[in-house]
Amino acid sequence: MTSNNHMRTIIFTALCLGALLGITVSAQNTSATSATIGQPAPDFTLQGSNGKPHSLADYKGKFVVLEWTNPNCPFVHKFYDSNTMQGLQTTETAKGVVWLRINSSAEGHDGYQTAADLAAYAKEHHVAATGSLIDSDGQVGHMYGARTTPHMFVINPKGVLIYAGGIDNTPSPDPATIATATNYVTAALDEAMAGKPVTTPTAPPYGCSVKYASN
Repeated sequence: MTSNNHMRTIIFTALCLGALLGITVSAQNTSATSATIGQPAPDFTLQGSNGKPHSLADYKGKFVVLEWTNPNCPFVHKFYDSNTMQGLQTTETAKGVVWLRINSSAEGHDGYQTAADLAAYAKEHHVAATGSLIDSDGQVGHMYGARTTPHMFVINPKGVLIYAGGIDNTPSPDPATIATATNYVTAALDEAMAGKPVTTPTAPPYGCSVKYASN
């Protein structure tokens, strides 16, 4: 086998494995209906794990972080098993930031959670988010163009989307990479809170594909 053929075999095998696991290392957002940087973030209302509705409009005047999640995704495990995501939630909510976790896995698909499931997960993993929300019909996920778990969005107090993309610049499920990665979410919040423009308003999202009903 030539070196070129060998390389093609390696690439093909990696792509097949990624498809099998439902993992997207990097995914560009191509949805025509997705939210747009610099524009008002689309409003929505979703049921929370406590059974109460959460509307984005309720949090006007505050910074809001949206975190798409799937409890079975190894990239989500990376941040929750290491307590990194909980630490970020604790740090930012202490500053007045609203942090909303959204699960868009459809019923019957990998990662689907009921309100009770979301509440149990939050308790077991000491989740420090403002709320955990159900989007099993995928309407909000498609509205924002959420492609992966995690896929992160930051909205400023005026309701404008100022960041969308991966949580950091290291597309790996290995927790050891967290310490040296650049966290785009905290960077966007820090810069915006200081009255500065966000240096990196978009970045390729990475993780597992969101398990919409059409997947």
